Amino acid sequence: MVYTDIAILAFSISILADIFLFKAKLVFRKVFWTSYAIIIFFQLITNWWLTSRNIVMYKSDAIIGVRVASAPIEDLFFGFALVLLVINMWVYWGRQGVQKH
Repeated sequence: MVYTDIAILAFSISILADIFLFKAKLVFRKVFWTSYAIIIFFQLITNWWLTSRNIVMYKSDAIIGVRVASAPIEDLFFGFALVLLVINMWVYWGRQGVQKH
């Protein structure tokens, strides 16, 4: 399994988890997309910085080859999955009223 496969799988699982597991349905909310627009702006700057200076490098046979801000498009899929899952956990634990120990 290459990075492309993992990124697409993570992207898909995060959406399914949002809708069916956490039932928050954040992907249907304007507030999520507004938040994500802010996050992706900084993700693109960070990706550009790390990849344009060869701090982070990708094997050409592990990615599609399409790049955004010098980083592979797969980073956007993977980043989306991470952000969506973290916000879903935040919402879930907020609903559960996580107790302090």
